[in-house]
Amino acid sequence: MTESRKSFAAVYDEHVWDVYGFLAYRVRSRENAEDLTQLTFERALRAWQRFDPERASAKTWLIAIANNLLIDHYRRDRGARNEPLGEGDAVDLKLGGELDPDLDRGLSPELEAALASLGERERELIALRFGGDLTGPEIAELTELSLANVHQILSRALRTLRERLSTTESPR
Repeated sequence: MTESRKSFAAVYDEHVWDVYGFLAYRVRSRENAEDLTQLTFERALRAWQRFDPERASAKTWLIAIANNLLIDHYRRDRGARNEPLGEGDAVDLKLGGELDPDLDRGLSPELEAALASLGERERELIALRFGGDLTGPEIAELTELSLANVHQILSRALRTLRERLSTTESPR
């Protein structure tokens, strides 16, 4: 069955975890990832009649919608990130890298810290590849990068993650 013939419900069932995975790699909490996933599918449902499988796969189209919502989310959230720092322990809590357990997205603290050490572009491509389960060509199309550039950025990012994670592992 072609994607143009699939029902929206079938596309949802097939790709909901790809969209959630992409968003979970990019936001600070499970709740935000869930909310943004819901908004992605609400927006996609409203636009379903305009979806063109000749231009992109349903998964790529959904990840593009999720990415746009993510950009909007970060724009709205800027005010919260610009709150003034206090003195003493409050500063240490905000800057110390201690993750709030309520913000758990299913990533280990070590992976969370290693991902945070990457640049924005690297984190985006990691999220698209492993969170959104997109292929290299799909990522290249979505980000308007060459396929070679996508592969190079991912390779370097994974090497950096591997190095960071190997230094955090405790000896047995």
